[in-house]
Amino acid sequence: MQVPAPFTYERAGSVDEALSLLGRYGPEARLVAGGHSLLPMMKLRLARPEALVDINGLAELDYIRVDGDHLAIGAMTRHAAVLESPLLSEHYRIFAEAERVIADPLVRNRGTVGGSLCQADPSEDLSAVFAALRGEVVIRSTGGVRRVPMREFHVGPYETAVGDGEILVEVRVPIRTSVGSAYEKVERRAGDWSIAAAGAFVVLDGDRISDVGLGITAVGAEHFTCAEAEAALVGAQPDDEAVEAAAAICASSCNPTVDQRGPEDYKRHLVSVLVARALRRSIAVARVGSSRGVED
Repeated sequence: MQVPAPFTYERAGSVDEALSLLGRYGPEARLVAGGHSLLPMMKLRLARPEALVDINGLAELDYIRVDGDHLAIGAMTRHAAVLESPLLSEHYRIFAEAERVIADPLVRNRGTVGGSLCQADPSEDLSAVFAALRGEVVIRSTGGVRRVPMREFHVGPYETAVGDGEILVEVRVPIRTSVGSAYEKVERRAGDWSIAAAGAFVVLDGDRISDVGLGITAVGAEHFTCAEAEAALVGAQPDDEAVEAAAAICASSCNPTVDQRGPEDYKRHLVSVLVARALRRSIAVARVGSSRGVED
C-alpha cells in the first residue's frame, strides 16, 4: 500500500490563520483543499511536504459574485459551483462548457478553482479558460495583496507566481457586453485530461471583431493562449477566412509533445479544428446576444 511520508497536519479557520501557519512551517508547508492532485503525489512520494495546512474551512473564499465591472470567484469555490452558477453562465458560457468536461462529479464536488490553478498542470482546463478571458488572480500574504494577470501566473509546468507564505484568494474576470464564448475539448475518455482543448470569447462591434481571447491547453501553448492569433482577429470581419487563419496560427505556434495521447501532427490538427469551432460558436452567440449585452 502506498502511503505518504510523515507530515504535520494543521487545519486553518481563516485566511489569516492559514498565512500564520505557512509562516510557522516555512517553504516546506503546502496548502490542501480538494487534494485530488496533491494527495496522490504524496502517496507516490513525488511530493513530501513537512506540513499540510487544510483550508477546507475557509468559507470566506467560497463565492461567485459581481464586484464592480468584474466577476469575482473565490479560490475555495468548488468546480460544481462554477458549473451550476447562473451568474457565470449569464456572462460566459465557457465556464459551464469547460466544467462539464472536467473529471467527474466526485472530483467536481471537492476540487477547487484555486487548487486547480495552483497545481499548474499543463493540461488543466480552467487555466485555459481564465487565460482566454484575460482574468487576473489575487494573491495575499501577511504583507498585503497583489494582483497578477492570468497570463503571467503560470511560470512553468507545475509552477506559479504564488510564492512562499502566499495564498491565492480570488480570480477576477472583466465583464464584457456583446460577447460570446465557447469551449471545445478532445479527450480519450469522459473526464480525462485533454488531448487538446481550446476556448474563446469574441466581442463584436458592428461587422468587426473588437475584442477576442483564446485559451489553449495540453499542447504547450505559451501562457495557455496565442497572442498572435488574437492580434490577427481584432478588427477583422467575423468570417470563415479570419477564423481559419487564426486557427492555423494557433496550430503552428503551439508546442505539443509526443506521448500516449498522440503524435505532434495529430495534436496540431486538433488545435486548428478546436480553435475554429470555439471561435465560430463564440461569434454566433455574440451575434445573437449583441442586443442583450450578455450571452443567451
